[in-house]
Amino acid sequence: MKSIGYIQLFSLLFVLIAEHAYSQNVTIDDTYTAQQLVENVLINNPCATVSNVTISGDPFSGAQQSYGYFSNGGGTFPFANGVILCTARASRAAGPNTNLIDEGQNAWQGDIDLEQALNITNTYNATTLEFDFTPQNSNFRFNYIFASEEYQGTAPCRYSDGFAFLLKEVGSSAAYQNLAIIPGTTTPVLVTSVHPAIPGSCAAANESYFGGYNNSGAPINFNGQTVVMTAQATVIPGRNYHIKLVIADHENVRYDSAIFLGGGSFNLGIDLGPDRLVATNNPVCEGNPITLNATQSGSNSYQWFLNGAAMSGETNPTLTISNSVSGTYSVTITTSTGSCSSSGSCILEFVPKPVLVASTLLGCDDNLDGSARFNLTKINALVTNNNSSYGTVQYFESIIDAQQYALNLAIPSPNNYESIPKTIYAAVQTNFGCIAVVPVVLQVSGAMVPQNLSYASCDLDGTPDGFFGFTLAAIDSLLLNGLPAGLVVNYYASMADAQAEQNQLSAVFTNTIIDEQTIYAKITNGPDCYGISSILIQVNRNQPANFEDETLYLCPLESLNLRVDPTFNAYNWSTGAATSQISITEANDYTVTVSDVNGCLATKKFVVVASSAPTITSINVDHFQTNGGTVTVLVSGSGNYQYSLNGSNFQISPIFNDVAPNEYTFIAYDTHGCGQDTETVYVLDYPRFFTPNGDGFNDFWQIDQLKFVSKAQLRIFDRFGKLLKEFNEASTGWDGTYLGLPLPADDYWFTVQFEKLKNISGHMSLKR
Repeated sequence: MKSIGYIQLFSLLFVLIAEHAYSQNVTIDDTYTAQQLVENVLINNPCATVSNVTISGDPFSGAQQSYGYFSNGGGTFPFANGVILCTARASRAAGPNTNLIDEGQNAWQGDIDLEQALNITNTYNATTLEFDFTPQNSNFRFNYIFASEEYQGTAPCRYSDGFAFLLKEVGSSAAYQNLAIIPGTTTPVLVTSVHPAIPGSCAAANESYFGGYNNSGAPINFNGQTVVMTAQATVIPGRNYHIKLVIADHENVRYDSAIFLGGGSFNLGIDLGPDRLVATNNPVCEGNPITLNATQSGSNSYQWFLNGAAMSGETNPTLTISNSVSGTYSVTITTSTGSCSSSGSCILEFVPKPVLVASTLLGCDDNLDGSARFNLTKINALVTNNNSSYGTVQYFESIIDAQQYALNLAIPSPNNYESIPKTIYAAVQTNFGCIAVVPVVLQVSGAMVPQNLSYASCDLDGTPDGFFGFTLAAIDSLLLNGLPAGLVVNYYASMADAQAEQNQLSAVFTNTIIDEQTIYAKITNGPDCYGISSILIQVNRNQPANFEDETLYLCPLESLNLRVDPTFNAYNWSTGAATSQISITEANDYTVTVSDVNGCLATKKFVVVASSAPTITSINVDHFQTNGGTVTVLVSGSGNYQYSLNGSNFQISPIFNDVAPNEYTFIAYDTHGCGQDTETVYVLDYPRFFTPNGDGFNDFWQIDQLKFVSKAQLRIFDRFGKLLKEFNEASTGWDGTYLGLPLPADDYWFTVQFEKLKNISGHMSLKR
């Protein structure tokens, strides 16, 4: 029993859910007659006389029609009820969207009037609702939605069923007027003319009128639909018109479509124009009177209403609203017989105009010609009272142009406008089109400001080239002395830039013309020009001749005089002295800064380097060299030295190569004049062989240069180290004997021992 009860409860819940879901969908009743669909559903208005109502559609489905009455069970479909015309059985259009409507027969014919209106051929499965009506008012309109199964895949790029709302006066030979068009165009509403972008196939077309694709829960059984659209026309009251509402398949009978006509939307009332709403960007500007016109032909009575309440005394065909009260304005028109009453309404929302401030702007007559150059944009914030939401301020010479906001007649360069004193007009326009205008009085300043000033500065940037960065604010005090407080100074390179307030110089300005340049200062008081003055800025340079850094050398126990030209105005030495020259006794860096008649400074540096005479500490001689000896001299001292062996031919190196055997006087001297040192140098050599054969040539072996040496002792050895002979510098030498006996030809070794010089040794050959 519990299980059965649960099943029964679930079944009941399912039924309730299903019924609720069903109640949210559009349902179709195809039993209505044509007269009922027109008079009771579509029009339902006594102000129109309807006749000759006919309807045609599916001839092959028996009692099931391709037209009918639809109602909305409270779902999302925009219409509560209305009339449906379909290219299939109308009942197939009932929601939800769970199956494809794809039916019909080629024998079910199309419509020639539709083909002519859309300039197409090969239509099939046409459903048509036609009737005549005689309006008693000048406007009529009705609402509709176009839905189609062709809203799928890439079909919107190529295929669309056709429909049209065709209107013309009865008996007229003129062509039908199609009312089913994209607003503001003559383009028919079709799948191909209203759809979003189809990636890879085609761009969007009038996408704002596309209502969307439908999922399986949609209240109608079509893949997609438009938004609610309005068909409308102007007619002449009392005349008889014929309207034909027709839809048909195009090219084949596949993928059906339908028109949903809003119930009661066939409005033959009064058209007072569109609603004027903030949401639709067309509200009415406060202070701008607006007139609503409900005039209809014939003898009628009128009553105007505001938000449903009758407006006292407002019984004319027109209503002029001057008090800018927002609300719903409506009118009821009753014929003289009282047999017909029609109405119309529109919503008016009023938005405030910008509140502007009348202003005065002073310009400077720099050339005394009675005119000035104005930068009008400087008073933008003043005119708008700092309200940036108003948009761009435009300036006009004519108040009419300003009131019309005729941008092509606005002052073209408001930041550089030359004018005599006069009144111009500032205007702004909001995004809602609300225009506000105030006068702007242009006047010429009569203030007196200093003229032809000069301002000089020494070239203090370390490069005295005639170019220097001036801090322009330092000139302000010259310009503003004696003028009222609160004035502002800006600087420009030319008078034109100062007048137009463009290309303002930076706070630190380096002149672009060497030594001196004229710049211009514009003195302003808020947006007003107080005056323009020229200033000659000058760069003074103190560039003495022979003022480069100098290096001098100081010898021990001496002094140096450091001096500069005595014609300067002031001197400041690093020692504290204030004369043109000083005497120093210590090596160091010394500077002197001098000042000229302009107070400009120049600095010279003296680098004083200690120097001294050289002291020869040792002389090294490599004797007995094949090409002469090598002499290396070592000295001590702090100078810069040069060296010579013969008193001339000085060199910076203390090393002398290939020196011929001889006696020399070596000289080392300080190039800075601090003195010299000398010493005798001996370069020795010896015979490499001798021939003691008594012929008078080379009979003795001796070192001739020993005669330059006060004391020297020579010893001769054989190859085994045996001492063979010993003699001094005064001896004639060795004759090649030992103990009176001649020695054989051979190599023999010798040593020389000096008293003062370094000992040397070598060997020679005895030849027989």
